[in-house]
Amino acid sequence: MDNVTTLSNNLLQEWKKGSPNLKKCGDLLEKIKVALVQKSFLPVGNVSVSVQELKVARDVLEIGVEYSIMVKDVLSFERYVSQLKSYYYDYKKLIGESTNKYKILGMNLLFLLSQNRVADFHTELELLPAEIIQTNVFIRYPLALEQYIMEGRYNKIFVAKANSPAEIYNFFIDTLVETVKEEIAACLEKSYEKISLSDAAKRLNMRSKAELEHFGKKRNWVLNSQGYYVFLSETVKYKEPLPSIDLAEQAIFYARELEMIV
Repeated sequence: MDNVTTLSNNLLQEWKKGSPNLKKCGDLLEKIKVALVQKSFLPVGNVSVSVQELKVARDVLEIGVEYSIMVKDVLSFERYVSQLKSYYYDYKKLIGESTNKYKILGMNLLFLLSQNRVADFHTELELLPAEIIQTNVFIRYPLALEQYIMEGRYNKIFVAKANSPAEIYNFFIDTLVETVKEEIAACLEKSYEKISLSDAAKRLNMRSKAELEHFGKKRNWVLNSQGYYVFLSETVKYKEPLPSIDLAEQAIFYARELEMIV
């Protein structure tokens, strides 16, 4: 435990600096994880570890979560959050509640939302007490963003960074904004045969022509000589008429069948 304590103290000391050395933090995190696994301090069914050991492991994992975001390692972020859940839920009565718990759980909700993993988002939400969902700023924030998306109020998403409860959230907010832009772009492609650059920029909240053109190229949009993005062929397409007589006869048949059943 002495080696783990020394390493964790060094990590905490470095992490508290205004601009921590991320390489040094990464190296310390790897050494601590190895030491914790070797001594069975990580939650693997071992209940004989001390409260102090569990608290050290939890504190290290919480630093690991934020470190992962700072180095933009999403897979590492997921692993750290997954490990932390045991400390937040299984060992809560033993070691108490971390002051960073809801900040990190809110961060995870935002991550799931940014990946368009709505089902997982609601699964995680169901683990939280109703009071926390209604009052905690870190949980209310991603919940409000999810509501904006459901209602199609995308303009709220584009300005969400200004109301972020923590700067560390901004990485996933940027990802969420890009996800929303992709959703809007898909809707434009389905709704319009063509759209002007200015209208496309307005709907996608893009302020420069260069940014829009870069986005359009990624989605293989065709820009014609009149300055319109063309999503469908501009030649007249004859649409097949609806088989109204067939539909009417089928509706009458169903009505008769229903009447016989009643």
